Amino acid sequence: MDWFSLVLNVFSLAAQGILHILFAARLTGKKAKAWHFALYLSLLFLLDWVATALRPSWVAAIGAETLVLYGMSRCLLRNRPLAAGVSALLANNISQLSFGLINSIEAQIFPCVVGKSVLYVLVIVATPLSFALCAACYALVLTFLSPEELGQQGMEYLFVPVLFFFASELYIMQTTYTQEIYNGPSGEFLLREAGKHTALLFLQALELGSLLCTLYAYRQLCRAFQAQAAFRSLTQAAQAQKIYINEAQTRCEQTKAFRHDIANHLTVLDGLLSSGKVEEGRAYLQKLKAVSASLSFPCQTGNPVVDVLLREKLALAEEIETEISLILPHPCGIEDFDLCVIFANALDNALHACRAAEGSRCIRIHGERQGDFYMLAFENTCPEGPLSPEGTGLSNIRAAAEKYRGAVLTEKIGRRFSLNVLLNISLQSESISVQKP
Repeated sequence: MDWFSLVLNVFSLAAQGILHILFAARLTGKKAKAWHFALYLSLLFLLDWVATALRPSWVAAIGAETLVLYGMSRCLLRNRPLAAGVSALLANNISQLSFGLINSIEAQIFPCVVGKSVLYVLVIVATPLSFALCAACYALVLTFLSPEELGQQGMEYLFVPVLFFFASELYIMQTTYTQEIYNGPSGEFLLREAGKHTALLFLQALELGSLLCTLYAYRQLCRAFQAQAAFRSLTQAAQAQKIYINEAQTRCEQTKAFRHDIANHLTVLDGLLSSGKVEEGRAYLQKLKAVSASLSFPCQTGNPVVDVLLREKLALAEEIETEISLILPHPCGIEDFDLCVIFANALDNALHACRAAEGSRCIRIHGERQGDFYMLAFENTCPEGPLSPEGTGLSNIRAAAEKYRGAVLTEKIGRRFSLNVLLNISLQSESISVQKP
């Protein structure tokens, strides 16, 4: 191997290794460290040395390179098996397809420049073009797939076609290319028959286009799954909120009926006491207390729907300290359904976070009207570590806030998570403040 081929080989291996690690890390949402690049490049140079000495088939050489990248993604980047496999296959497949396209173009020019100095110019120009095409395809794939979509269930729907395209490219390389002229991993090959150049160019372009279309279809499939999951979650929330609303309405009717009959109850109680039937009067009074307690709420916010919801949710927080301070506008320009969406999802998230946290746990809810705006603040204990990706519950809260031209702000400091919901209300109303220690 002459100096030109040696330098080109080293450059191609180094650039290819850097692109592979960058792509695999970006695709899976992980951060690659400097020693990851150093280790992978060392292994690539070792594989190239072994391939030069043993002259194995293309399938064995590229297969070994793919296994090394898979091991890096699996062990060092801590990716799941399917995610590591897809990222390794995509990195090598796109790399080989990019170089194959440029090789097909090169091979048509080779017969005219073999033995001339312009051949070196052609090789020097073709190598960065191959890497540029590879980097552009990597960037396009990263727009199609996000780390969240790559981590979803149903990865087998993507792994199988990616493996098929990878195997197809290996078959093309094994059956079409020869190793008579080889200038390193940048892929300058001499085709056996000049008539195959154009066919190979279109075949590999079609394969690359099909691969990108498959990735786009998978993204659409992931979004469809997400939409279905969000719809199911919203349907369940709507059913639960209808129950809250119906129970609140029933409780209001019962309260009105009790208030309507309170004069009769007092008359009966007065008659019992006037007749000297003290024990019967006490028994009757205890019944009135029981009825009154069943109609009351631990938190009275001025909105019966929210009262019912708070009672049901906070009943699940027996070992969690709760503190509620609400100022609710009355009448309120916010629909009961939207209030249920905000409170139910916020409390569900708070309860889930408190259960996952250790030590003392608390949930605090505060509401305050500020002119034409109404601010709801939820604060709860949470585990240490970074915030989880936004889920369906928080998305539902955000959608409800946007309905009232409001905003949602989340913040995490240590073991404290806060959710602030700002709503724009236009009704001038009388405020009622209720405190619960």
